[in-house]
Amino acid sequence: MQLGQEGEVAHHPLGHTASLEGCGLRTTPRPRRRLPRVITALGAATAPPGTESLEVSGAVWGVTLGLAAAVLLFDVVWIARRPHRPSTRELIVALGAYVGAAVLFGIGLWWVAGGQLATEFYAGWLTEYSLSIDNLFIFLLIMARFGVPEHLQQFALMVGIIIAIVLRGVFIWLGATAIDAFSWVFYLFGIFLIYTAVRLALDGHDDDEEYRENRFMRLMERRFNSTPEYHGTRVLVRIDGRRLVTPMFFVILALGTTDLLFALDSIPAIYGLTREPYIVLVANIFALMGLRQLYFLIGGLLQRLVYLGLGLAVLLLFIGVKLILHALHENELPFINGGRPVDVPQVPVIVSLAAIVAILGVTTVASLLRTRRDRSRAAATEGGGSAEGETAEQ
Repeated sequence: MQLGQEGEVAHHPLGHTASLEGCGLRTTPRPRRRLPRVITALGAATAPPGTESLEVSGAVWGVTLGLAAAVLLFDVVWIARRPHRPSTRELIVALGAYVGAAVLFGIGLWWVAGGQLATEFYAGWLTEYSLSIDNLFIFLLIMARFGVPEHLQQFALMVGIIIAIVLRGVFIWLGATAIDAFSWVFYLFGIFLIYTAVRLALDGHDDDEEYRENRFMRLMERRFNSTPEYHGTRVLVRIDGRRLVTPMFFVILALGTTDLLFALDSIPAIYGLTREPYIVLVANIFALMGLRQLYFLIGGLLQRLVYLGLGLAVLLLFIGVKLILHALHENELPFINGGRPVDVPQVPVIVSLAAIVAILGVTTVASLLRTRRDRSRAAATEGGGSAEGETAEQ
């Protein structure tokens, strides 16, 4: 607890600061009158990000990372023991479990830390999930490039996702360190996201594009001798006394390192929605843990999301502008307004969440309507051509 200027207790918006400290989480809001829980929680959700901080104890970090590692390890071991192409029912159950866990985490965060931080988590999770879906295009190309058998694809994805989580964790730590040291980093993040949005809107997706190996992958393929065929889920085998890697080794590396390129966009994007490294990391873990199921469930439907690139461009543009506004609000650069903060409007986190949901919803609906219309036109054209052919034969 903290004392106000006149010795009064400064309560948490939800009125239970003691329970926060017992959980290893503690927020530091400004002193305020105690209001009903629902009113104060909704009020906090309309505040700009960064007005309420979250202090996470080492125990909470340890439990969070330990649970995530246990779930991922269980998945890898279970899949490695019985490689198979998962059934639709299996995928839906697993995806529902991950999504449900993320929703429950947000509810728990709302209860112990307030509406603002919970809303920041939901906004960050949805953003990371939508940007991760864009990864699936490249994942499909990688699987085709290396000719991964269907029953082994699930294992390759799982291990690749674990590598991606570790690498993103490093990026998240670097981002948090840079933000704490230099407030002007938000300018760089904002400009980079706006540039990425424009490039994505102009280039879109080239679904026929082949997977191009990066320098790291080319170096690995020159460095390690590989067997021509897969040996189940094994990445190392011994043949005639020689230790060789299998193609699975390169597939896993390609999946993990390719995601790192996408993290260059997604990590700055989520820091535009929350400044809490704990929320950033958990949102990324939940987004990536549910990516494997989406690969099999909607892999064939990705071709129908014709406006996905444009929708993600709008999303990145929105967050980029939001970052620039936030940077101006905390400006310390001497050549901008004499080094003083600029009085610009701040975007409340609840508005960010609503905008993200609206952008993703419009993108999905517009894409499905477009593909349905194109199919109807194609069917009508084929029908007309068949009729003309029959008339000519007569």
